[in-house]
Amino acid sequence: MSDDLFSVAGQVVIVSGGSRGIGRALAEGFSMRGAQVVITGRESATIEGAAREMKSSGNPVVQIVCDVASLDDIARLVETVVGRFGRIDTLVNVAGVNKRKKVETFTPEEFDFILNVNLRGLFFLSQAAGKQMIAQKSGTVINIDSLNTNSPLKGVLPYAVSKAGVSMMTRGMAAEWGEHGVRVNAIAPGFILTDMTNKLWSIPTMQQWGYANTPLKRLGQVGDLVGTAIYLASKASAFMTGQVLYVDGGMSAGTLWPIEL
Repeated sequence: MSDDLFSVAGQVVIVSGGSRGIGRALAEGFSMRGAQVVITGRESATIEGAAREMKSSGNPVVQIVCDVASLDDIARLVETVVGRFGRIDTLVNVAGVNKRKKVETFTPEEFDFILNVNLRGLFFLSQAAGKQMIAQKSGTVINIDSLNTNSPLKGVLPYAVSKAGVSMMTRGMAAEWGEHGVRVNAIAPGFILTDMTNKLWSIPTMQQWGYANTPLKRLGQVGDLVGTAIYLASKASAFMTGQVLYVDGGMSAGTLWPIEL
């Protein structure tokens, strides 16, 4: 039996920060399932390389340089995609930055850099794509939230602040845009192994802590997020909006303490 309940075939999908890590995995996941994917990033060479490598997985992936902290880049991205494909079906907001430092050592420049990309950039990219979705009376926005919005970790407070804003933005946009047929949801990943985090999680004490506090007893892989993103972009979640789904191996379910039962 053919069932298109979870189908994203034919969708026009923008993935910001789609050249590496979570963004690349999601972009490839959509492409392999028949979507027309557009990936963005700040460096032309990086996104071009990623797009080339993903070509064999599905439809050719289009790459467009876009720094989400730049309003001009955002406007150019949306205009280019709409001009070429006529619509935007799904926007996946992955682009994000972080720094690990003590609260008292962050400079205003570092704080602004994190918030400008993670929160301000996400807002205005969603706004630009959202206007097109409102005009076409359909569309889905998927934000990448964070486990930090459930319980902030030490050393990344500006990042946690930005992601808390993403949670509220998800709910607020969903409340305002639902009447136009536009749904807005978020995925909050747990600890996911990527090129940027492999070094951290290769430290034995970090591995032990991660395994001990994750009910599924493993760290996440980028591929673990693909199914949730496909679900949120498909008809399977047609009556869901304003929600944050934690894909964290159960870490947010509760505190696991070292007592044998």
